[in-house]
Amino acid sequence: MEDKDQAIPLAPPTRDEESAIQSPLRRRRRPTRRCALWCCGICGTTIVVLGVIILILALTVFKIKDPEMTMNNLYINRLFVPGLGTLDNPTISVNATLTADISIKNPNVASFRFRNSSTEFFYGDETVGVAYAPDGNVRAYRTARMNVTVDVLADRVVLDTNATGSAVLDGAVNMSSYTDIAGRVNVLGVYKLNMDIHLNCSFTLEVYQRAISNKVCFAYVQ
Repeated sequence: MEDKDQAIPLAPPTRDEESAIQSPLRRRRRPTRRCALWCCGICGTTIVVLGVIILILALTVFKIKDPEMTMNNLYINRLFVPGLGTLDNPTISVNATLTADISIKNPNVASFRFRNSSTEFFYGDETVGVAYAPDGNVRAYRTARMNVTVDVLADRVVLDTNATGSAVLDGAVNMSSYTDIAGRVNVLGVYKLNMDIHLNCSFTLEVYQRAISNKVCFAYVQ
């Protein structure tokens, strides 16, 4: 009786039985691999699309453009002429207060911040006045205007005369100005560019008419 109750060892599974057992596991793994490949494909495509979008924005909307500076007008606030020249002594003394109306146009998607600036006035190669302007900020796609006032002191200015001395008789003083503004454009903290805006102007101070004429300006960015 004891021999009949002993457990009979199971025979090892055959190859067909092993395949039947493992096939459900293999079927479960295939969808997991396909899902991983699908996710990787989506991620790769998303990265490429984002890169293309960033490149397009960098070349269009976020591309930093040069701000534009213009002298809109030049006014005479005060003009004092203590003495006029003669044909024998072609000199003239000029004491004037001028105000320059300057605008800065920002064509960028980010603001343009600039530091303290200066405007120098010249007669020939000699500086006859300097005006200073505070720092400021020009918002995106906006134009900011500022007025700078300077006292021009041209004591005993020698006029450019011809053989007839007509310049002295006309009372015309040819002058020039130079404005330098340094600032920065910062786009989302990623694109940063420092730049200096320069504005050169030439004009004629009509002493007798108390007016400004022949104003010509040229601006450039470095």
